[in-house]
Amino acid sequence: MLPEAVLEEAQAEMMNYRGCGMSVMEMSHRSKVFDEIIQEAERDLRDLLNIPDNYKVLFLQGGASLQFAMIPMNLMKNKVADYIVTGQWAKKAYQEGQLYGQANKIASSEDKTYSYIPDCSDLPISEDADYVYICENNTIYGTKFKELPNTKGKLLVSDVSSCFLSEPMDVSKYGLIFGGVQKNIGPAGMVIAIVREDLITEDVLSGTPTMMKYKVHDDANSMYNTPNCYCIYMCGKVFKWIKAMGGLTAMKQRNEEKAKILYDFLDNSKLFKGTVVKKDRSLMNVPFITGNETLDAKFVKEAKAFGLENLKGHRSVGGMRASIYNAMPLEGVQALVAFMQKFEEENGEDV
Repeated sequence: MLPEAVLEEAQAEMMNYRGCGMSVMEMSHRSKVFDEIIQEAERDLRDLLNIPDNYKVLFLQGGASLQFAMIPMNLMKNKVADYIVTGQWAKKAYQEGQLYGQANKIASSEDKTYSYIPDCSDLPISEDADYVYICENNTIYGTKFKELPNTKGKLLVSDVSSCFLSEPMDVSKYGLIFGGVQKNIGPAGMVIAIVREDLITEDVLSGTPTMMKYKVHDDANSMYNTPNCYCIYMCGKVFKWIKAMGGLTAMKQRNEEKAKILYDFLDNSKLFKGTVVKKDRSLMNVPFITGNETLDAKFVKEAKAFGLENLKGHRSVGGMRASIYNAMPLEGVQALVAFMQKFEEENGEDV
């Protein structure tokens, strides 16, 4: 979901961006106009996250999934990396890492369908590990790392795709942060990587394609090839929207308020129940079930007719999932809870 104010602004500029006579979709990425767009977007992102000067911001294509390969290609100097597997995307990254070296699964919550975050206070970190990898918020399963793992001095790499800019974060605690923007920031088709500059070197795995080298993109200021210009433009507008809302501290408060409404209802419902251990609950993704697959399907169908979209859970877990990203207004969550109450009154005896 994108903020309506952002969509309206983009609509107003669709045919003629700030008097330049063309749409952002049509202009050259080498033009002065677009150079200002990308530079302003980076400045605003740096402001929002207080990104230290020794970290580079890269606007890349291929989505988060391409980073599953790009990260080991660029960072796996010793051919060893440790992975904490807390969901499907971390598992895919772990499997991809195995193509490039020794990828170790040092913790996992697969035993309970990824419904919790494992204790990461004293992990068996490999002595020669180049990095420790996590997926910070698990979109499908609705879990979130509330505390970062103790990496015992090793580099931390984090996929933040589904919690990007939902709350403040200390960038200096990571070596590399990346996230597909389509969950919480902009249209699909781009990933933003925030990389500590000492990790951006020519020393990459043999055979790494030119397009997969962080240094190539950094040297070209994210314009080695034609970037996803319109997506960068839209992300820039969302950055400004978040700043106008009060920044990430205000955004976290807003997200906590929305999530509390839904979690409080689930905790007191006789029909619905959440699937995640309470202490590990995500602010962004809230999975829930009735315990009856037929009733779950009925709920999704009737919710859609009521105007509530995309509530069907991921095909791998079933049930329902409400994604309440930054742009989802409080009223949207209230409407969902009101519908859930109505559905429970009408169907509670069917379980």
